[in-house]
Amino acid sequence: MSPAIEFGEGEAHPLDDALLTAALLGAGLPEKAQRYLNLAAATYQNAEVAETHLIKARQEAPDHAAVLIGLYRFYFYKNRLEETLEIAELCIRKAARDLGLREDWRLVSAHDAAFGDFGAMLPRFFLFSLKGYAYLNMRLGEMDEARAAVWKLLELDPTDKIGAKVLQGVLDRMGQDDDD
Repeated sequence: MSPAIEFGEGEAHPLDDALLTAALLGAGLPEKAQRYLNLAAATYQNAEVAETHLIKARQEAPDHAAVLIGLYRFYFYKNRLEETLEIAELCIRKAARDLGLREDWRLVSAHDAAFGDFGAMLPRFFLFSLKGYAYLNMRLGEMDEARAAVWKLLELDPTDKIGAKVLQGVLDRMGQDDDD
């Protein structure tokens, strides 16, 4: 049984591909936490009940990638962007800890981890989490913070496997007329 859970439909979110990462990082997910994740997915339409299950999953496995991504996706699809941003920050810190990086993503450099190896799950999880962070800051109107995160993504992933240039393009076009 995979630790990844599916929530919602419609708008894509930046951590879609990170579900694969969560599945691959799923080792060590307590069975009870998995059950709560499954219950959260099954009760998604009843937000209060689903969130209760996610909180219980987090109590069982507070720092597990699958639980954090489940919370991220739930809050994202429920359009609770401030809470989604908090979870994105937790994901960045978790990935940084697991990789032995500095906690402040601004201080991470390209040679600190195998960011160029798209098959390296932890560096990829870090990048996807930072991309989600950038995207959420854009949605919340924090353009300077979003721009800083996008620039960091492009520094860490110069071949742009993670797709940060799309976000950079949006930031660059903001405030311009469609005719420009």
